[in-house]
Amino acid sequence: MIRLAIITISDKASRGERDDAGGPAIRESLASLGVAVTEVEYHIVADDEHQISEALFHLTERPDVDLVLTTGGTGLAPRDVTPQATLHAIDYEVPGIAEAMRNASLQVTPAGMLSRAVAGVRRGTLIINLPGNLKAVRENLGAIAAALPHAVGTLRGEVGEHTRPQG
Repeated sequence: MIRLAIITISDKASRGERDDAGGPAIRESLASLGVAVTEVEYHIVADDEHQISEALFHLTERPDVDLVLTTGGTGLAPRDVTPQATLHAIDYEVPGIAEAMRNASLQVTPAGMLSRAVAGVRRGTLIINLPGNLKAVRENLGAIAAALPHAVGTLRGEVGEHTRPQG
């Protein structure tokens, strides 16, 4: 069972001007893909690099969080600062995850190449940036879902590094 934290990055949702749709899309997508998770934390923060970094630092200090999924702030707009905040927080990148998500998006739209999503590890916790677009959240999770249990198991020390997930 993967212990999950979700962070929605949205100025409007953080101010209560609109409901968060990203967090529910993550939950629904993981369930439909058969990824066994227990949600242990959920935050909505503004498109602010400091707030995002603080949330990532806080969540990765917790021993009961294996995976942090963010949604929003991965595009080219000036307020899209999730990748910068994530790069500031992580100990090392896991570029194959972001590459797989961009590849999946490119199969649907040329705009998929514009994603700046980052994936990496801090203190044994995997952090993955997902887009804010709900359809793209589903597509991106579909591209990486099969590898998530193996990744988390490896970080927990439960899986040998040469064991491959079947998918």
